[in-house]
Amino acid sequence: MSFSSTLVFACSLISNTNSSSINQSTNLTISAAASLKTAMEKIQYLYGHTKPRIKLIYNFGSSGSLQKQIEHGAPIDVFISAATDKMDALEKQGLLLENTRKNLLKNNIVLIVPKEKRIGIKSFRDLSSQSIRKIAMGEPKSVPIGHYAQQVLKNLKIFEKIKPKVVFARDVRQVLYYVETGNVDAGIVYASDMKVSKGVELVADVPVNSHSPVLYPVAAIKSTKNAKLARELIDFLFQETSGRIFKNYGFELAE
Repeated sequence: MSFSSTLVFACSLISNTNSSSINQSTNLTISAAASLKTAMEKIQYLYGHTKPRIKLIYNFGSSGSLQKQIEHGAPIDVFISAATDKMDALEKQGLLLENTRKNLLKNNIVLIVPKEKRIGIKSFRDLSSQSIRKIAMGEPKSVPIGHYAQQVLKNLKIFEKIKPKVVFARDVRQVLYYVETGNVDAGIVYASDMKVSKGVELVADVPVNSHSPVLYPVAAIKSTKNAKLARELIDFLFQETSGRIFKNYGFELAE
């Protein structure tokens, strides 16, 4: 090969390498409570316009399950929980990146029924009626909405009475699905979940002071290989544009 041909080949190789580097994107994996799915998908679209070379990968589920995944070494960059105790557990184990934990959002709890199948339910106390056969709620030990729902029902002194007809779900979106499809007579979900569904109807808000506050903390995971980007994403979630999206989907800002 002649010198000129070698030079052309080398320049071409450098050009291709630079082009590949420029087009290469970085993945950022976020584990988030299932109740955040719709809002976070909108934020993904918004963030893509702001940071086109950063690709957000989502892992939605119950906060308890996501906590366990992180404890077992899942490659997660940022975690958003629907309950503070799940984040507390990770913090106690030293699994959070220092100075990244913040309270991001607040939510409310509501009782819903299928839109076309309302069976005389006007309040939480009506769940103990013999005409109500199936009630959906999250599994209290691993699903925050289930824990909050159990607090409400115990506060009203009806949990043990209705427990035989409770259908426990793996996350809040499964509770919502059971109600939408009419597989249960009623369900307990977040106000934000009710807002994204056209197949359910609000029956009642929870009684005042009947459960602990619903807070969504966010933090970067200590094992992340993208600490700077994880911090930037958390900052982005607190910006006004992100706040508007959260509010549109029924959340309240914690700060």
